[in-house]
Amino acid sequence: MSSVLASSSPVAAAVEPLPAQRSRGYWASVWLRFRRDPVAVGAAIVVLLLIALALVGPWIAPADAYQSSMLKRLKPIGTAGLPLGSDELGRDMLSRLIVGARLSLFIGITPVLCAFVLGTVIGLVAGYAGGLTNTLIMRTIDVFYAFPSVLLAIALSGTLGAGVVNSLISLTIVFIPQIARVAESVTTQVRNRDYVEAARASGASPFTIVRVHVLGNVLGPIFVYATSLIAVSMILASGLSFLGLGVKPPEPEWGLMLNTLRTAIYAQPWVAALPGVMIFITSISFNILSDGLRSAMDNKGS
Repeated sequence: MSSVLASSSPVAAAVEPLPAQRSRGYWASVWLRFRRDPVAVGAAIVVLLLIALALVGPWIAPADAYQSSMLKRLKPIGTAGLPLGSDELGRDMLSRLIVGARLSLFIGITPVLCAFVLGTVIGLVAGYAGGLTNTLIMRTIDVFYAFPSVLLAIALSGTLGAGVVNSLISLTIVFIPQIARVAESVTTQVRNRDYVEAARASGASPFTIVRVHVLGNVLGPIFVYATSLIAVSMILASGLSFLGLGVKPPEPEWGLMLNTLRTAIYAQPWVAALPGVMIFITSISFNILSDGLRSAMDNKGS
């Protein structure tokens, strides 16, 4: 009788344990906060569309991006068969912009990826080792900060010579110090955390500590910063091609297209501005995407 009363009493019902709820993981929270930012989501959609355009561009281009015709040179936007006009050699601008997305994005993204890997390794070593090792590495990194990124890229490309490979090498060297500094800074903050000290006390090797306990906590901020450098890389790569230090003709790269169309700025200004518009859209999209990722990865976010 007492057991029946106890089970039916409101007090007993109130103290019944609630069903366990599975807590949301960190990356799930990041994705949720990112989805709440419509501007960042829009930028991500634009970036995905550009990447898709780079992958399938040569197959969906309406015309041969390399076929020239002096009878069709410098046609305005809206010409029949040439929706975005033609360049100084009569080549279809729409096809060249589509096909050029692959090379332009490749030159803009690849140096950042290479610098991300190399700079992260350098920063991790310097930040975790500390002491004299940190001083030697970071003072060497500081030497590169004596030169502006643009001048350093131009100097390296001028020394190595024009070409896609040399442009990639030059831009990678430019971005390694910047990423290494960020990696060293966040690693220095993490290396004295309690869980790292506990791993040291347990006898774990430095490589294991860095791989298991440090890398996962510093990779996010480094990745977000590297994403913001893609916009800079796009502009620098286009600038090198514009100066004749990057891609060589007749490749349809946006910076090179700006260079070849500069003499047509008074005849067809809207056509001549199209490659610059593509560079602007790509750069601003990567910038907005980077800001959105940074906000979403902030632990103070809701």
